[in-house]
Amino acid sequence: MAATNALAQIRRSLESHVGQKIRLRAHRGRRKTLEKVGILENTYPSIFVVRIDEANYKQRLSFSYADVLTETVELTLVQKDVK
Repeated sequence: MAATNALAQIRRSLESHVGQKIRLRAHRGRRKTLEKVGILENTYPSIFVVRIDEANYKQRLSFSYADVLTETVELTLVQKDVK
């Protein structure tokens, strides 16, 4: 029951940041790590989608909330420069 509450809390916190730029670090196993900056595009009941728009890398990646809970995926908000 506690895991269900934790997943719901992760989902609620991500829903408030839809459309914002985030830094994604995904551990893909066996010393493979994906580090990208993208936009949190949408949240769904079981997954969330991050859109990556780089010069030679345009893709949508989806992850489950359990990936965040188990720290397979780490997300940080990218703050805009205030001048």
